[in-house]
Amino acid sequence: MRHLLNTLYVTTQGAYLSRDGETVLVRVDQEAKLRVPIHTLGGIVCFGQVSCSPPLMALCGERNVAISFLSEHGKFYARVQGPVSGNVLLRREQYRRADSEAFSAKIAQSVVVAKIANCRTVLLRAIRDHAENPQVPALEAAGVRLARLLDDPALRGEAVALDAVRGLEGDAARTYFDVFDHLITAQKEDFFFHERSRRPPLDNLNSLLSFFYTLLVHDVTAALETVGLDPAVGYLHRDRPGRPSLALDLMEEFRPVLADRLALSLVNRQQIRGKGFKKTETGAVLMDDATRKEVLVAYQKRKQEEIQHPFLGEKVEVGLLPYVQAMLLARYLRGDLDGYPPFFWK
Repeated sequence: MRHLLNTLYVTTQGAYLSRDGETVLVRVDQEAKLRVPIHTLGGIVCFGQVSCSPPLMALCGERNVAISFLSEHGKFYARVQGPVSGNVLLRREQYRRADSEAFSAKIAQSVVVAKIANCRTVLLRAIRDHAENPQVPALEAAGVRLARLLDDPALRGEAVALDAVRGLEGDAARTYFDVFDHLITAQKEDFFFHERSRRPPLDNLNSLLSFFYTLLVHDVTAALETVGLDPAVGYLHRDRPGRPSLALDLMEEFRPVLADRLALSLVNRQQIRGKGFKKTETGAVLMDDATRKEVLVAYQKRKQEEIQHPFLGEKVEVGLLPYVQAMLLARYLRGDLDGYPPFFWK
């Protein structure tokens, strides 16, 4: 099994990353602040005014360490990667299968079933953990609705239209987010959820969710490239220039587990506060530096936790889930598996 590697998040403005032998050297105002061996890293994420030397980019390309550049507040800008890895035959098969709507619908079915099931698990755990919550009946009703969607023929049948699968995914998302505010049990004045807003996020919780989703896209994209798949060619999400459609496909399984659940935990346990967010003149809500660092630390800790993988039957770190699912998808495309086994959270 692959070992979980660290992700280096650089948030200090004006930081400069360079190569020092086999290590990444971080300097701020010409002063060395940190040295990290390259073999311990799986990725580097730079926020805001952070720059990297060409020799470091070359080293990262050689060692398959992805470098992502984001705005200071988490908006994705660009990504630097080395030569394309993996078997060209695998990518050719990925492209051929993407041209088939029937095959795309089959992959989309698996992804959407896992997403709906994992969203339902989030609701059921909230009911179990907060039985005194007066909103439990609404959460139970949403759980029943999601269970019915899981039994819909469009998610169980063989010959199904891709648009039908997408329609059910949309219904499930509305059902889930309609009760998402009920999952917030603390700091209700500062953290609430009325609807999903993305570009820009218009409240504190949407800002937090968008930030987690950006981190998740980075991790899933890196995992797909590691196993030799093209992150841009998806099945549930169709091709669009500049969009990592396959990464968006795979991360649907992880949104409830790695992003939504962690965001709720940080708010309900009051590990982050409303004062750590500010609204700009454009209406966008952004995190301050201290809150962003707190969120990154929590995300790293979550990735180090171990769970039992339902298909492999062995314990894996949470941070390796994107890699495991990318590997299973590649095996399916190569014909080594009869179907793609999505990730179900227990």
